[in-house]
Amino acid sequence: MDEPLVSVIVLNYNAGELLLNCIDSLKRSEYRNLEIIVVDNISSDNSQIKCKQKFPEIKLIQNNENIGYCGGNNTGIKEAKGEFIVILNPDTIVKSNWLKELILAHNEFGDGLYQPKILSLNEENVIQSTGNMLHVFGFGFARDKGKKITDKKEEIEKIGYASGTCLFTSREVIEKVGLLDEFLFLYHDDLDLGWRAAQIGVNSYYVPKSIIYHVESYSLKWSSKKFYWLERNRKYCIQTHYSKDTYKKMKNSLILVDLFVWMFYFSKGFLGAKIKAELDLKRNKKFIRKKYEELEQKKIISDKQLIKEFPDQIFVPINVSQESMNTKFNSILTNLSKKVKNKIN
Repeated sequence: MDEPLVSVIVLNYNAGELLLNCIDSLKRSEYRNLEIIVVDNISSDNSQIKCKQKFPEIKLIQNNENIGYCGGNNTGIKEAKGEFIVILNPDTIVKSNWLKELILAHNEFGDGLYQPKILSLNEENVIQSTGNMLHVFGFGFARDKGKKITDKKEEIEKIGYASGTCLFTSREVIEKVGLLDEFLFLYHDDLDLGWRAAQIGVNSYYVPKSIIYHVESYSLKWSSKKFYWLERNRKYCIQTHYSKDTYKKMKNSLILVDLFVWMFYFSKGFLGAKIKAELDLKRNKKFIRKKYEELEQKKIISDKQLIKEFPDQIFVPINVSQESMNTKFNSILTNLSKKVKNKIN
């Protein structure tokens, strides 16, 4: 075949029929030279067994325990034979040309992390992401989430980081950037990967002609457990990715942001999740310091250069926080972000 082999890794954990629908859509891809790997994190619904029975040609890797999003996908990456790697959530349906468009984008822009346009599977013409963005205080968010599709012409463009819902890259890039950070377990793993990549000069891109449909958070939804992982991992990324000098300049603003996060978690009834996140970070101080030193040695693009491209506002979905609270929070964040950027620059 002229087409290079692409390994698509689908990590499953009790995804049920969603998994079967996902694999079925992959089999209908116009791009034919595919290796489909299903990694199962010890599902109790037998979805992985049903999937293997329906699609015997797939490779099924059965883990003996739930090793999280990062560990599960890393297992698949290590077993993959392809020149290119795709990490794909099981609650997705891909359009037939999705992979061809990602390959074309890679041919044009070279080494990078790529994501498609992600639309809602359950809400017609509703966007879930036109590229994920990274904020100076470690918040990650999906651009245009909840908006309706428009007719405006879109081009391939550089973004903050590629969404882990569907992330396309080359084996070469994985070898440069490294695997997913298994300390994160799940959530902000894609933010961490994109940030690490940017620090060594590997950009992330949004490819609008590649389209997939996504259910979103089929397992945890907006739960206390999810908020725990999001906050723990946000602060972990800040502590490991910024230099000591940058962190020092940001310290007062980070304290203020943290105060608002405490208030937000309290208002949502998730105070326990915030406390648990803080305690876990303290327990892992030595590991975090070691990770920080490792990343500092690899870094070739300065914090100053990267921060210039970070947006000042974030987007919080309405089902997470009321619009009035979002407006107030964004107003504060914008002012603090601009102050921090001026200090660092």
